[in-house]
Amino acid sequence: MSVDVKKLTIHQIADDLAAGKYTCVDLAQFYLERIQQVEPLVNAFCKYDEKELLKKAAEADARRAEGKALSPYDGIPIGMKDNISVKGHSCSCGSKTLMGYVSPFNATLVTCLQSKGFIPFGRMNMDEFAMGSTTRSSAYGPTANPWGLEYIPGGSSGGSAASVGASELPGAIGSDTGGSVRQPAAFCGVYGLKPTYGRVSRYGIAAMASSLDQGGPLTRDVIDAAILLESMSGFDPLDATTLHEPLTGLAEAVKNTDASFLKGLRVGLVKEYMAWNELEPACRKAVEDTIALLKSHGAEVVQVELPTTMLATQAYFAIMMAEASTNLERIDGIRYGHQEPGKRLNDIYLNSRGQFGENTKLRLLAGTLIITKQCYEDYFVNAQKVRTKLVQEFTEIFKKCDILLTPTSPNMPARKDAPPSLKFQADFYGVDCNLAANCAISVPAEISADGMPVGVQFIAAPKNDEFLLKAVRAYELCRPIKEFIPKL
Repeated sequence: MSVDVKKLTIHQIADDLAAGKYTCVDLAQFYLERIQQVEPLVNAFCKYDEKELLKKAAEADARRAEGKALSPYDGIPIGMKDNISVKGHSCSCGSKTLMGYVSPFNATLVTCLQSKGFIPFGRMNMDEFAMGSTTRSSAYGPTANPWGLEYIPGGSSGGSAASVGASELPGAIGSDTGGSVRQPAAFCGVYGLKPTYGRVSRYGIAAMASSLDQGGPLTRDVIDAAILLESMSGFDPLDATTLHEPLTGLAEAVKNTDASFLKGLRVGLVKEYMAWNELEPACRKAVEDTIALLKSHGAEVVQVELPTTMLATQAYFAIMMAEASTNLERIDGIRYGHQEPGKRLNDIYLNSRGQFGENTKLRLLAGTLIITKQCYEDYFVNAQKVRTKLVQEFTEIFKKCDILLTPTSPNMPARKDAPPSLKFQADFYGVDCNLAANCAISVPAEISADGMPVGVQFIAAPKNDEFLLKAVRAYELCRPIKEFIPKL
């Protein structure tokens, strides 16, 4: 028996398993065959264990045979970014310094997914320590974009996005600090959700910037995004920032939404976002075409202003680098990480931390400078003031509109061999949501003239995750292109 995995979604798989069309072991074999076919070209995985997947799938089949399935999704494999702890598996964060580290515990989101029967499978490639927007800085080598192997998949969750885009898995989990789920989702033609801060526990996700990090799913459609978010969210006593409100019934609510949801929906268009001179024509066109489509189905477009966004990227990098410098100081070859020999203790520190990649070194050095006595007030404190002002402006904006529509990225994917940019313009449309704790999702909208997918971003106020996904579901039903499948 053979199944075309290119069109499978999580909810379709659940229906097929319930109907007995194939078993969980069959499903695992379908994906393993696909991985063997395309992984040498894409390099989405750091590593994976075929035998363990087949064993877990057989256990799921046994539960189903006894009528004891953990959920409709029991036995479905889901990819895990290499900075998410899975007990008994490596968690190297794409870095040479953590090669060989095996996690002794599960991240809370992994435990939640396992309670539903999902099988955490593989370590997905990423920019080293989640610092980057290309997935070129990994110790495992660069990941390729399944839509064009000579292009980057975005980052830092590029492996997670590429695996779903290439149909190596039906879904994957990434982490988003300033667009690291959404930007690669846009580049790879999949959905990438950054939930409200605190919706998903950060416990067990290797911290980069603790006040910005948030785990999120990458999927083939919005119903799948709702399924994974509902499955892995909830209050966690191990993470004091998690929200207490559960998201029960989210997937069903999204599934039952139709196009009429768009009628009367107030869609905000941010003046500064659309006027930014770095916005490429293909990315602008996708937003303009989406606005026209939403208006044709009864939505109302509201022009809004967010002046502080012009300072947000600088504020984001000050906060992110400062927090990253603090979080990664423990990886010194003594407490964590590979230890390089040295004659004196300081030599061990220098030699061990010298194994970091250049991009990571740059950000950690800048972060360390920012939190020194001489720079703290000028950089970190002022960045927090910008953050507060941004939150205030978003609060006022969401009194005027229900949801925002923006580009996900200002540019299309670069070639893998393009020189790195120090302008950080790739983060312009991503960082605001992390600074303000908004929920946001990148949705594939169009295919450009040169055959690459273009994503748009929907943003809602904090804790409005369900409303956000309903709006996207309504848009999805109206969108002219129904499937985004690369020729791979």
